[in-house]
Amino acid sequence: MEEYKFRKTDFKIRPLLFTTLIISGCSMIYELIIGSLGSYLLGNSVVQFSLTIGIYLFAMGVGSYGSKFIHHYLFDYFASLEIIVGLLGSFSSIILFLCYIYTDVYSIVMYGLTFGIGFFVGLEIPLLVRIIEQHDKVLKDELANLFAFDYIGGLLGSLAFPLLLLPIFGYITVAFISGILNILAASVIVFKYNEHLKWKKSLKTIIVASLIVIVSFIFFGNRLTNFLEGGLYEDQVIFSKQTLYQKIVVTKHKDDLRLFLDGNTQFSSMDEKRYHEALVHIPLGLIDKPKNILLLGAGDGLAARELLKYSSVEKITLVDLDEEMVELCRTNPAISKLNEHSMDNKKVELVYEDAFTFLEKNKEQYQIVIADLPDPNNESLNKLYTTSFYRLINKRLSDDGIMVTQSNSPLFTGNAFWCINKTLKEEFPHVVPYHLYVPSFGDWGYNLASNRKIEPTKIKLNQLELSYLNEQMLPVLFSFGEDEKKDLAKLEINTLFKPKLFEYYDSDTSKL
Repeated sequence: MEEYKFRKTDFKIRPLLFTTLIISGCSMIYELIIGSLGSYLLGNSVVQFSLTIGIYLFAMGVGSYGSKFIHHYLFDYFASLEIIVGLLGSFSSIILFLCYIYTDVYSIVMYGLTFGIGFFVGLEIPLLVRIIEQHDKVLKDELANLFAFDYIGGLLGSLAFPLLLLPIFGYITVAFISGILNILAASVIVFKYNEHLKWKKSLKTIIVASLIVIVSFIFFGNRLTNFLEGGLYEDQVIFSKQTLYQKIVVTKHKDDLRLFLDGNTQFSSMDEKRYHEALVHIPLGLIDKPKNILLLGAGDGLAARELLKYSSVEKITLVDLDEEMVELCRTNPAISKLNEHSMDNKKVELVYEDAFTFLEKNKEQYQIVIADLPDPNNESLNKLYTTSFYRLINKRLSDDGIMVTQSNSPLFTGNAFWCINKTLKEEFPHVVPYHLYVPSFGDWGYNLASNRKIEPTKIKLNQLELSYLNEQMLPVLFSFGEDEKKDLAKLEINTLFKPKLFEYYDSDTSKL
């Protein structure tokens, strides 16, 4: 069959360049959706993003190779590919959530989707090049423009997804929006190059039908999100929001209020006092009249609530990266009642900044530093458990100061717990671990660290009215069963340049 031949006077290249921009931006967003969902649902973001990127690029190569078997109807095939990619990308989030909730084949579907989208995207650029070849302008000029728009689109997609689209719309709606853009790109081809199409009627019908379907799903996007989240969480979801940094979900069942960050339980109102009393009153019981305290993390205000029980406390600096998380816990009636409106207290100063950055810039000295940070389940959180981070904390401690960090479970994540302990010993001469049972978490551990000797027998609770802790039970907190102990000689310390804690945590949790 004879190929189409175009004259310079009747062929416009700009619509093709525009579609290239859209294609690249949308394909980048799909790749980021799949990678970040894999990290969110399965953990280990390094593995998930590495496999997603690798499979995606491989699939693009296969698609590029396969394009040589398409000899005719280049515009028709190109528009069809845009529609296929748009539909696959649109429903990628829903498909992945459903597979995670209701099947055991999530990984297979995830990598299958990655390959499928990558394959069809890989077909597109070679087809565009061959379309341009049929035009009588200098090929090298148009190729330069084509690839420039391709790379610019990729940049725009990679910036828009984390900074704008995901925080505002969430995974499901972002996928639909990107799908619509792909379908609109196909419509540009169909309507701008109508005279070069053989399947014009069929393509127009499919475009209209696809847009109707996707827009309908966008309209019900919130209901879909609520439905899918209902499958992820056992209790009723009463609040859900994707911030710039994390997914916040609050659930409620009778009197049990729970907060989840990226799917991980942060607290349950039924037993959070066990966790926070052990976190706060153990280190403060070793300080006479604590005055100046630094809280790293703890954006729920529950640790601040416990600190405010001490009349000697003059200032609490609470440092949390996510302002939306803190504002939720400060203003939400149920959570603010639980934290006793601690973050509205004049003694509490709220700072919205990365804990690592804050310690680097801040020069103030503190008697107590409490690191109530999320579990080290990704690389960005891993840095908050490194020798570099603990060195910064040590510089901010007064001479008789003491720090404490939540350290995961010595029973269920034993390698991670004792790795934190060993890492602390690189920066502090005195480190003492302790633990207790929190029903929502199981056996949960902490580590005290100081430049002075830590003597647990001298902890005083100052006749505080506590819900769980008392001085009679304190010795038990510092005693570990044989199945909770690890040989420190076999564990490596955690550093910025060699993030071993993340590996230990991932290995431990994969066995649960």
